[in-house]
Amino acid sequence: ESENILGYLVNVERIPNNCSDSPNRIFLKDRKILLNLSMAHYRVNISAYNEAGESPQAIYILPEVSAADLPGQIHVKRQGSNAVLSWTPEYNPKCFVVDWGTGEEDMHMKIVTTAAGNFTLDNLQPYKLYKIMVHASDVCQCESFIRHEKTFAVIHFYSVEGVPRTGPTNVTILNITKHSALVKWSEIAAEDRLGFLQGYRIGYTDSSRKKSLIVTLNSSTTSYHLTGLKEKTMYRVQISGFTNAGEGPLTLSQPFSTPKYGTVEFLCICITRHES
Repeated sequence: ESENILGYLVNVERIPNNCSDSPNRIFLKDRKILLNLSMAHYRVNISAYNEAGESPQAIYILPEVSAADLPGQIHVKRQGSNAVLSWTPEYNPKCFVVDWGTGEEDMHMKIVTTAAGNFTLDNLQPYKLYKIMVHASDVCQCESFIRHEKTFAVIHFYSVEGVPRTGPTNVTILNITKHSALVKWSEIAAEDRLGFLQGYRIGYTDSSRKKSLIVTLNSSTTSYHLTGLKEKTMYRVQISGFTNAGEGPLTLSQPFSTPKYGTVEFLCICITRHES
């Protein structure tokens, strides 16, 4: 019971952890802890203990943090299904720790002790987004990484880019007037992009198919204001995303019609009455 708690046990485990040592175990009386960690992935296991023993663990995965303002830069050169990483360190640490993978559950780790900053990744899968991190450390024993490594650089990388396998979702047409309409959509999910998303293309055509326009937008845009439309006309809108490899499939056609009159306009039929 809570009033009988003597303290807490906190295990900080690096992901991945190729070392055979157990995670760092910290004993606490308080319910808070300050950790000074690198940008590698970490799993924190927390349990309480009293005279009877230890409670089940609560597991917490530390969220990713922004990679801004890091001191270094990683350069990637593609070689088939392999990639050669290179970097120029600010100083010469005793070793570098390289992490790479497609997510928390698919991360790999390698200790690089050569003075030159380079490393080759092999057997990379196409159309997968890899996160690559390089950490510098002056202590290269496994159990010391958590306390000593500092993140040098982070990069995201595709060995081979493809076109998006889907278009954006939740396409809606709003605020329709005689001559304009607002198109909104949800961005293409990261797992469906298959490459670095460069932008979107919106195509819209009137019912006569005499006028078709295509607008190219950047990847951060999720809405567009169509203007110059004709009143009392049906239009169809389709959107696609594109990467450096090309354009993905179009969304289903979204029809909408512009009204004949605006919201403040009305038709007045006046009848003049003549007295005989």
